[in-house]
This record gives sequence, structure tokens and C-alpha cells, in this order.
Amino acid sequence: MDEIDRAIIRALRADGRMPNAALAAAVGLSPSACLRRLRLLESRGIIRGYTVLVDEPSPAGAVTVIVQITLERQTDDHLRRFEDAVRRCPEVRECHLMTGIADYLLRVEARDAGDYERIHKDALSRMPGVARIQSSFAIRTVIRGGG
Repeated sequence: MDEIDRAIIRALRADGRMPNAALAAAVGLSPSACLRRLRLLESRGIIRGYTVLVDEPSPAGAVTVIVQITLERQTDDHLRRFEDAVRRCPEVRECHLMTGIADYLLRVEARDAGDYERIHKDALSRMPGVARIQSSFAIRTVIRGGG
């Protein structure tokens, strides 16, 4: 990847629906050269896809909870089993393997504090290998994905 590829990615992060002609102009390429580079970035898996960010109004009382999970052990088997389980929990919107004190950082969406208590008790605490759960409730979202 060179600076032009990085410029293409920056432009698409800001506007994923940017027409190729506008993208080409933004990065200083001809439309055909830009499209060729874009297709190469896609075929190499650098650009894995495109998505829509929906700003849905949250139901009254809905909460976002940032959860730190520490596992009993950090073997490949423990990590895989936890990750398989967390993928089956629909309330978990994001899951990141971390360095530092906690092994995983999760973003959980719940209807309210009582709903999060249910998720904590019935799902998170029962996932394989979980030794510790630390939860923090978000007050408000300042920046959410996108450009």
C-alpha cells in the first residue's frame, strides 16, 4: 500500500458512497486508474466491504454498557471458546481482543439497567472461561463510527 491507496481509504471512510469520478479527483488519479486501484484493494482484502451506519433513535431508557472481560486462561482454546460464545449473544454489538488488564472489551446494548442485569447473569457470566466482568454504563455517545 502506498500513499495513494491510503488516500483512497481515507476518502471512502469519510464517504463510502463517493462516486468513482469524485474519488479519483480527490486522490489525483484518472477514473480508470482509481477504479483499478480500488478493485485491487478489494481483491486483496484490504477493503473487505461497505456498510451503512444507521442512526436509530434509542428507545427511552436504553443503555450502552462497556464491558471488560478477563478470562481464567489465555490459551488458544479458551480464547476460541469465549469468542464462539460471544458471537451467539445478540446484545453484544462489538467485541475486541485486548492487551492490558482485561482480555476482551465488549459494547453491549440493553433496553435498560434491568435488561443488562439479565444479560450479565444469563449470558456473560456463563460464557466459558470468564473469571471477571467489569461493566461501565455510558452516559452518552460522543462519536459513533463513520467518517
